[in-house]
Amino acid sequence: MQKPYSQACENNKKAILDVIFPYFKACSHILEIGSGTGQHAVFFASQMPWLQWQTSDLQENHPGIVSWLSEAKLDNLYAPVELDVSSIEWLVDGVDGVFSANTAHIMAWSEVQAMFHRIGELLASGGVFCLYGPFNYQGHYTSPSNAHFDQHLKQRASHMGIRDFESVTAEADSQGLILLADCEMPANNRTLIWQKQ
Repeated sequence: MQKPYSQACENNKKAILDVIFPYFKACSHILEIGSGTGQHAVFFASQMPWLQWQTSDLQENHPGIVSWLSEAKLDNLYAPVELDVSSIEWLVDGVDGVFSANTAHIMAWSEVQAMFHRIGELLASGGVFCLYGPFNYQGHYTSPSNAHFDQHLKQRASHMGIRDFESVTAEADSQGLILLADCEMPANNRTLIWQKQ
């Protein structure tokens, strides 16, 4: 099959790597939630070879991810596991880091809450969670383009939308995840980084 391709992934991968690299230095096994096309996984696994990088997504996205992984042939990059954040049981264990990009605004809010709950259970003390995407602050958009994007999301599906930073951090706090950094990224995005107490 022809590999799926996201221009946004190509545009943001280096900027994201620069931010997450120091936080994943002490990690060994990363779960990526919502690997999408697989582009991020290939790039990050190649640039952080000490990590075991576990891809995951809904089953419908697995063929595209596998096509990227098959071409890359990286020993530290693993075929996707099926992962629905709302599932009672995730088919992963032993991870000390979690990464997810551009997922929180596509999930329903209940799914975002479920994601934080499961990550809180999955990570041992010292584990790290890095979440990339757009966020609102104090109920306000950070740019006109984000306001337009949010309207576009809500037209696609009523459960989608840019999440409030305050609501997301409250969910993290409830699971013992302490905010380490809120990093400004290109194209009006952020990378939020938490550590499990």
